[in-house]
Amino acid sequence: MVTAKMAASIVEHGEDAFRKLFKFYKRRSPPPDFSEVINFSKPCNDKVFTCELNATPISDEDVSKAGLRPVKDWKAFGLHGYPGFIFISNPFLPGSQQYWVKQCLKIYPQKPNVCNLDMHMSSVETENIWERSIGVIQRKGSGKREPKTLLEKLRWVTLGYHYDWNSKTYSPEHYTPFPKELHSLSHKVAAACGFHGFNAEAGILNYYRSDSSLGIHVDESELDHTRPLLSYSFGQTSVFLLGGTKREDRPTAMFMHSGDIMVMSGPSRLLYHAVPCIVPAPAENVLPPCLAQRQEAEAQDDDIIQSVSAEDWEVCSWYLQTSRVNVTVRQVLGSGQDFPSTQASHSSSCEDSEEETQKNKKRKTKSGYEGILCIFRHDNV
Repeated sequence: MVTAKMAASIVEHGEDAFRKLFKFYKRRSPPPDFSEVINFSKPCNDKVFTCELNATPISDEDVSKAGLRPVKDWKAFGLHGYPGFIFISNPFLPGSQQYWVKQCLKIYPQKPNVCNLDMHMSSVETENIWERSIGVIQRKGSGKREPKTLLEKLRWVTLGYHYDWNSKTYSPEHYTPFPKELHSLSHKVAAACGFHGFNAEAGILNYYRSDSSLGIHVDESELDHTRPLLSYSFGQTSVFLLGGTKREDRPTAMFMHSGDIMVMSGPSRLLYHAVPCIVPAPAENVLPPCLAQRQEAEAQDDDIIQSVSAEDWEVCSWYLQTSRVNVTVRQVLGSGQDFPSTQASHSSSCEDSEEETQKNKKRKTKSGYEGILCIFRHDNV
């Protein structure tokens, strides 16, 4: 097995340290050594330090409605050399992750939200992805061989201001109401991290299968970079690489477990990052234990978190045995800020459209989706 120290020696003298480490963790044969990957659930790395969050503005009752533990009980960490980066190790109450997983798989892919399947299928065909998939998934759960469902082909969904993968911009014309419950969750998390008045305006959900990865990139399309980027992880564990302001800067590797939240703000808001791999689940514990927990208290009518039916969770848990869902939430506009004029945006888009269209056609995969313009990769295509 190639060790992490060997990988470090490889990248030390290389021109593109990020790319080499990305390929190291992405490789399957020989499998990578994860011993140098930071595990925030058992922090014992010199780079890691404890963060103090501000629990004052948010009551315990308020955060519990969103399925979160009292802020004073959150385990939050920072990384030396990465000011503005905050890692919160699973602050969710037992059983509450199930609600957010169900929203990501059953509710958020619904119209009028946009998904990768819309790029090559009609809106009629991509309506009710959940309903069109559950029957086949239930048969698969009983051991029958069946073709891939639409749910299994899902790679991304956009919410609120829908990101345009071609022009890499947002526009006021391409907008649908942002989910209130996700806005409320994000508002609370941002406030605990010192960002009061955070307004969740856009969301991107990435659906990772066991052989998926997310290429090296930086999230810079939002018009206001003073607001943080929030990232929620559910399902299987992934390796996350956090780099620097230059694409070739050597990154730091860390695990993202189910329920973990990352906040990228300040100097860390515009750092390059990537997800090279999903870590294979142990054979004896296919589903992360935190996802097998049930809610300890009965949900109240005014709670965001509502109980998930046994039928719905059967489908969700089957899906998550080999998958991960990541939700990133952004504020696109600053207070009082407007989008640039439509004419200017359209002109810029038109200049690049023909070239981008040709590039995108070349990038289209056999399974029919363009993988977030080749940022989001799926090996088995």
